[in-house]
Amino acid sequence: MSVFNWPQKRYAAGMNQPPPLQHAAYKSELSASRKLAASAGISEDEALRRVLTAAAGLAGLAALLADRRALRQADAARILARAERKAAIEASRKARHQGPPAAWRAWFDGSAHPNPGRCGIGALLLGPAGVSVEVSQAAGYGNSSEAEYRALIAVLEAAVQAGASGLVVYGDSRVVIDDVNGPALDAAASLEEYRSAAHALLAQLDGVSLRWIPRHKNAAADALSQRAAALAQ
Repeated sequence: MSVFNWPQKRYAAGMNQPPPLQHAAYKSELSASRKLAASAGISEDEALRRVLTAAAGLAGLAALLADRRALRQADAARILARAERKAAIEASRKARHQGPPAAWRAWFDGSAHPNPGRCGIGALLLGPAGVSVEVSQAAGYGNSSEAEYRALIAVLEAAVQAGASGLVVYGDSRVVIDDVNGPALDAAASLEEYRSAAHALLAQLDGVSLRWIPRHKNAAADALSQRAAALAQ
């Protein structure tokens, strides 16, 4: 944390001239200069110059200002580097969830109220040239995993009808994503019917992949499924 008093943004923008004395001084030096001005009956500018000159010693005031300017530059560089590292980490995190850019993208979500209960499914399919397909409908009775699977099947059906290729499908259900992507031996027996239907649709699409994303990244599909679930009650 900087103990200097000058504004960081002004200096970081490329101010090459030495900062004003008030901006180069430490807070303790500003306080001492105000006391000196009051006791000696001089201006605060003159008092601060005397305080800083005394702090500079034999090196002189110009050298002190140059040293503090260098410290300020180093401080600004650290702040910038920290911000760049933070941005790079955030970009990497998003890339892990979203994967590489794709011409066709889809999101799906399903909900059951209560669980098990009446199901609502939501999905969004986006493609080239402004293609956009929304799914928001009641989906019978079942548990949350069945609702998620029904939503996936619905968006895959829409993708087949649209002739999508190179499609990336995002969902926040690890149960469904892992069940579809995993080997048959590890598949959930209670979801076998849905898994078979999903695989049959996937076989009709070229270059499709399923990726898990956190729930907050699946807001559009979630809103569509919640709306459908509310209408189903």
